[in-house]
Amino acid sequence: LSNMNVATSANDALTSADLVVEAVVENMGLKQKLFADFDKIAPAKTIFASNTSSLPISEIASTSSRNDRFGGLHFFNPVPVMKLLEVVRIPETSDETYSAMVEWGKAMGKVTVECKDTPGFIVNRLLVPYLMEAIRMVERGDASAKDVDTAMKLGAGYPMGPFELADYVGLDTNKFIMDGWSGRFPSEPLFKESPMLNKLVADGKLGRKTGEGFYKY
Repeated sequence: LSNMNVATSANDALTSADLVVEAVVENMGLKQKLFADFDKIAPAKTIFASNTSSLPISEIASTSSRNDRFGGLHFFNPVPVMKLLEVVRIPETSDETYSAMVEWGKAMGKVTVECKDTPGFIVNRLLVPYLMEAIRMVERGDASAKDVDTAMKLGAGYPMGPFELADYVGLDTNKFIMDGWSGRFPSEPLFKESPMLNKLVADGKLGRKTGEGFYKY
């Protein structure tokens, strides 16, 4: 803790920062405004990174003047427990910037993987469609949520079934990601919306954090 410097204003924190990692809500306009403001304050050496799980890094970076010093650093919850760090580079990200982000992650004990700026990077590009396919199975009446979870835990060795995981992540978060992808890629069937998920979110049943989602808690 003695090595930490705490500031309550961006101006104070940015004047000497080597790296800035943004982790505000998944709102493109807010992220863009934040980096546009930070770009005016931070010195030329400062690397900008976003912790977004689903938004395009290149679009977030578009309001800054340092695309060669811009990338993504996507952590996983709970951050102290989960070892993975996705390090995302856009075409303009310099090798020096990418190496600095990787070394920073490794210094924290994270295992890093290199990702391109594609929807969901690696983990969420595979995970979110998997969750949505599970929901569609239940929508079609092919299986119950409980049986799907049991099957994936005992048959595939997963620690949590897709419905347990969706409730843990938050159904609103899952819907937000899928809404964004379906809007950007309307012809991709894996990204189509789910009526069941939409209704649960509309009813305020967001998973564990509200006491009810696909399950009651």
